[in-house]
Amino acid sequence: MKYLSNISLIFFALLMMIGCGKDNYEPPKSVLTGKVVYNNQSIGVRGTNSTVRLNLWQRGHELYTAIPVYVTQDGTFSALLFDGDYSLVTQSGNGPWATPQDTVKITVKGDTYVEYPVTPFYTISNENITLSGNTLTATFNVSQVTGTQALERAILVINKTAFVDENANIQRVDRMNPGTGQITMTMTITEANLKNVLLNARVGVKIQGREAIYTPVKNIK
Repeated sequence: MKYLSNISLIFFALLMMIGCGKDNYEPPKSVLTGKVVYNNQSIGVRGTNSTVRLNLWQRGHELYTAIPVYVTQDGTFSALLFDGDYSLVTQSGNGPWATPQDTVKITVKGDTYVEYPVTPFYTISNENITLSGNTLTATFNVSQVTGTQALERAILVINKTAFVDENANIQRVDRMNPGTGQITMTMTITEANLKNVLLNARVGVKIQGREAIYTPVKNIK
């Protein structure tokens, strides 16, 4: 019994040492921030449900696996990392842009900023979103940049929070197969939704087989 008791004590001591080693492990402290851009302008995307992502790879690390970096609705992203050399790439088949894109090499040493250039399938420009009474009118231009994917729909959405997209909204209007050029969409906002103190709006175009590209969120009330 005494022999078994000594073994138990040794085993417990080993567990404590391992636990202390884990507790003393230095966590990552450097923050990588950046944004996805085209012609030096941020690309707006669906920000909810971790829909759009980039991947970070760190060569020489014992676990050579992708670190997912999720893109927020205004095209920005951030990650908490260890200092070191990384490669930033797109996730194949993800995002409203052509893939693959060029790999961006990053040296993280303390807080670091980077811009990741992409080529979107389509762009939205000259957007104008106005509210008159209970009628919301959005006018915008859609241009094709690359690829053969057709536009599935144009989307006009509103929400009572700062997060606005096809998933995060209190009301939406879709136009199927909108094509390119100037597009005008209207929405009759319900009386219940008009009672909200804050209302934000946004337009986007959903690309067949890919995510939607969006304009910046606009406060309409």
